[in-house]
Amino acid sequence: MAEFLTDIKTLRERARNQMGKGPVTDAYGADLPRVLQVLNEALATEIVCVLRYKRHHYTATGLYSEPVAAEFLEHAQEEQTHADMLARRISQLGGAPDFDPDTLSSRSHTPYDASADLIDMIKEDLIAERVAVASYTEICQWLGDKDPTTRRVFEDLLAQEEEHADDLRGLLERIARDRSLG
Repeated sequence: MAEFLTDIKTLRERARNQMGKGPVTDAYGADLPRVLQVLNEALATEIVCVLRYKRHHYTATGLYSEPVAAEFLEHAQEEQTHADMLARRISQLGGAPDFDPDTLSSRSHTPYDASADLIDMIKEDLIAERVAVASYTEICQWLGDKDPTTRRVFEDLLAQEEEHADDLRGLLERIARDRSLG
C-alpha cells in the first residue's frame, strides 16, 4: 500500500504551530480568499431570497394565495437556514460573514422582487431558484476535492434549492390546471 499520510510527528507539530488557523490546514487545497468571497456571495443570495419570500408571503392575495403564501413562508425559513449554514462555514474558515445591507443586492446572485401578482411572484421565485441551482452546481464543481466540507454545504443547499424549484413549478402547473378546468 502506498504511503499517503505525513508522519504523525510532523502532523502534530503543524497542528500545534498553526492552531490559529482552526480547521484550515496545509492539506486545504482551495483558494481560501476566493472561497470566502464565494461563500459571502452565496450568503447575500440566501438573505435576498429570505427577504423576497417574506415579502411574497405577506403580500400574496387572490384565490390561491393561502397555500402559495404558506409555501413562500416555508421557503423563507429554509433559506434562512441556508444563510446560517453559510455564515457558520465562513466563520469556520476564519472569514467574516458579510451581512452589510447596503451591498446585499449587489452581491446576491438573485434579484429581489416586489411583484404584486401571485403568478408573477411564483415565476420570479422559480427563476431565482433556478439561478441558485445553476450557481451552486458550478460552485460544487469548482470546489471539487479542494474543499470537500464547503462543497458538501453547497451540495446540501443545492438539493433544497432543487426541491424549491420543483415546488414552485408544481404550484404554477396546479394553478394553470385549475384555471383551465374552471
